[in-house]
Amino acid sequence: MTTNSAFTPNIWTWIKSLPPFSQWKTNTMSLCICTSNSEQPSMNLSITKNSSNQPSYLILSIIANFHMPISFWTSSPVHLSMKDQQFLGEQDLIRLFVDMANWVLRYGPSKDVSFRFPAIQIRENFKDVFNLVFLTLVFLVCIYEAPHDLRRGCVNAIKLQLMSPKAKETSKYLIWILGANLEEEWMRGLNLAATNWISELQSSGSYYRVPLILFSYAISASGLWKVQLYCPVIAMKMEESSSMTQDEKLVFSLKYQQVEGVVQLGYKAHLRENYIHVVVNVDNIRCDVTSLVSDTLMAERGYGSEEKHFPSRISLRITPIQQSNILSVSVTRSSDNPTHEIGFERTFEGSFEPPNAHFGLTVGANESIVLSVKPWKFEQLAHGSSVELDWSLHDGLNGREVVSTKPSKFSIFQPRAWFRDRYANAYRPFTRQGGVVFAKDEYGDSVSWKVCRDSASKTMQWEVKGLIWLTYWPNKQKSIYTETRCLEFTECLSLTLP
Repeated sequence: MTTNSAFTPNIWTWIKSLPPFSQWKTNTMSLCICTSNSEQPSMNLSITKNSSNQPSYLILSIIANFHMPISFWTSSPVHLSMKDQQFLGEQDLIRLFVDMANWVLRYGPSKDVSFRFPAIQIRENFKDVFNLVFLTLVFLVCIYEAPHDLRRGCVNAIKLQLMSPKAKETSKYLIWILGANLEEEWMRGLNLAATNWISELQSSGSYYRVPLILFSYAISASGLWKVQLYCPVIAMKMEESSSMTQDEKLVFSLKYQQVEGVVQLGYKAHLRENYIHVVVNVDNIRCDVTSLVSDTLMAERGYGSEEKHFPSRISLRITPIQQSNILSVSVTRSSDNPTHEIGFERTFEGSFEPPNAHFGLTVGANESIVLSVKPWKFEQLAHGSSVELDWSLHDGLNGREVVSTKPSKFSIFQPRAWFRDRYANAYRPFTRQGGVVFAKDEYGDSVSWKVCRDSASKTMQWEVKGLIWLTYWPNKQKSIYTETRCLEFTECLSLTLP
């Protein structure tokens, strides 16, 4: 079956171009917003007025154009402010925007959150944010409400729109309107829907490759580069796993999670006599693994907050896109030269027994080596004009890198193993919630580039490419299942040279 589909995202322009209400030939105007294929009905947006003469309110609906149309979503009534009003005005569209945004939030795990439009001045590109919110709503409606065949085609088309460069740029304005707290709830709802969708594809066997669902954006401002990203764990590439587990509660716990990442890098540019000195340092690197469902549901169908992935490695590569004007690159942290504390303990035991008994002589020698290392190893590396910052977690028992090894079956059942009870242990290498924070107090060493002075007053583009590995080793459950997944992201940021 073909899944070719098309999506019409410019709903704002369509609404603004509608004829005056008094000139409508019927009470309803419709627009095809998504077509799956010739065998399936289209998905339409309909706007209906409550009166054939002068309406007092309008209602928007998302419907499937079957022989008998089926409604998947209906907005709250948009009440008109004037009796002789012929068009939807700016305030009417803002009320519709708020209604759509709250519907998106209702699809998330937290039912007690709501959005109110802040007291801000509307920008010219608000229409793009309006279209993005509508696009997000249609994505959720397709996954949860639409029939399977219609859903399959339209979701793919909408996903491409949501992850397009224009959507990523528009999302910055949307996040500013929502605020940081609602941003997290927004992304949890979106990634919950994506997880359900991918689970359906996997169970049907129609997809051998999991579609990438990564939502990220980047901001350059006030001497700070910031990259924010969200990705459902189920969409991350599987790097390594043991044999499949039959524990349905463990499968549920590991499936319904998302990774939230924040990369904040401080930058400065100094004009020297013969070159421009660009200095970049770590401000904050944060990575958390959070549940996509409510605590109640996770406790009922999973193992609560006890069993989940943990960050095991984070790698960042910073590269100037225009490299011909780079004179040199420098790092400030040396490769590790750890101290070994070596101690020897020797024992000698001898005994003499009566005749006809054996003579027992026992000699014992023991050598112990103590290596003082931290669980997280940090390295700075230079490759051409690029600099790599790498944090890798190491096993507390044997010092091996966690991301590339498996725990032994013996250690899995040891209650004192470092990864057991890892979120409550006083020596845990994570936060209590299971994430990590790398801040400038310990990892603030800078990296720098010398740039040709000819580049003065120009804006340079820089690429930040990252890899995040998540690993699961059993925490409190007696399981031998382990896995490691990886996520790759790339963002482009700017820096204006003095």
